Amino acid sequence: MRDRSRLIAPLVALCLFWLSTVQMRAAIEIKIGSVAPERSPWHTALLKMARDWETISGGQVKVRVYPGGIAGSELDMIRKIRLGVLQGAVLTNMGMMRIEKSVLVFNLPFVFSSDEEFNYVFSRLKPVFEARVEESGFKVVQWTQSGWVYFFTKGPVFYPDDLKKYKISITKDDPELEQVWEKMGYKVVPQDTKDMMIGLESGMISALYLPAVMAASGQYFALASHMLAPKLAPLVGGLILSRKTWEQIPESFRPAMLEAADRQAKVLSEEIINLEAEALKAMKDHGLVINQPSEEAMAMWREASSRAINSLLGRVIPADVYQKTLDLIREYRTGSEK
Repeated sequence: MRDRSRLIAPLVALCLFWLSTVQMRAAIEIKIGSVAPERSPWHTALLKMARDWETISGGQVKVRVYPGGIAGSELDMIRKIRLGVLQGAVLTNMGMMRIEKSVLVFNLPFVFSSDEEFNYVFSRLKPVFEARVEESGFKVVQWTQSGWVYFFTKGPVFYPDDLKKYKISITKDDPELEQVWEKMGYKVVPQDTKDMMIGLESGMISALYLPAVMAASGQYFALASHMLAPKLAPLVGGLILSRKTWEQIPESFRPAMLEAADRQAKVLSEEIINLEAEALKAMKDHGLVINQPSEEAMAMWREASSRAINSLLGRVIPADVYQKTLDLIREYRTGSEK
């Protein structure tokens, strides 16, 4: 009997250890913050990915989403991830720049001229960004391209000098881009998005730097009823987790989880492209005037932007990634001309 007890005791201990390990794995909870409103395309895509992750992990990974800025601004969310209060966040260009400065190249105006050109460059630079983000203690699990930013103004704008009579609203979280616009000779007013309508009504601002979907949904185009036709810069976002959280997830689940995140990102990007087209049509139907600059004017815009960017290279704008971006654009344009 005593011998049997000696055999049973180690088995019981082993079973208890196994059960505790399973429970620890089942306890992986990932809290993700997002400024995207509830029921928006971004929020819906995130919920679908969360369900996919739970299925892939057999319930060992559970995701809780905090939409609509409940978890704070993008800077707040990054800080909370570092503190362990959150494990992840959905970030726009501005948030990603706070983690890895070189993402700034996608905010620069008049660098890219089409979705195809941007996609060509971005697919080749992604490994560079992801490696640098990982060095900062984060893991990029999803990238999204959410349309383009445009200029909306109270009056017509065709040439770079036309914009100098307007006061441009830009986000407070983007001091680097603020310097680019100032170097181009423009008056900028950093402010929160929630203050833009009051600013337009009061005259504090007279121009907006916004995605078309936001200009339509916020009805800003009713007061800033002119839009400069060219796409200024792509909106690139990402879902990040703390590297510590990512490494806690069993390695066998990770490839399928990344595939699920990428699948939802592609669906979201297609939906945003359609939403942007619908937003532009709806605004035009309700009085928006879209101003198309001549080729001469476009050359002036590109020259003014390039001059401002070059004056900030190395100090504000990472020179290596910017040069690589220009090389890839040249490579794409040369190939597409053949």
